[in-house]
Amino acid sequence: MAKSNKKVVPESGKALDVLKYEIAAELGLPVGKHVASMNVEFATELGSISSQSVKEDYWGHIASRDAGAVGGTITARLIKKAEETLFSL
Repeated sequence: MAKSNKKVVPESGKALDVLKYEIAAELGLPVGKHVASMNVEFATELGSISSQSVKEDYWGHIASRDAGAVGGTITARLIKKAEETLFSL
């Protein structure tokens, strides 16, 4: 099955990335600029995360449940924003 992750508005990519990292920070997930934190450094020393794979946009060490929580929160916020826009007309 082919992926269809094409955005309806391609220019929204940067805004969605900002929202993704904002929500991840709110949930306390070590991604983005937080990857350089002590926990990840300790995890790389233990070998549970390879030091070569730690990048600013690396999500491989995040549990599926946590990544799903980020996606679900993004969806909920976008729906809320759309509803607010529709109801304010």
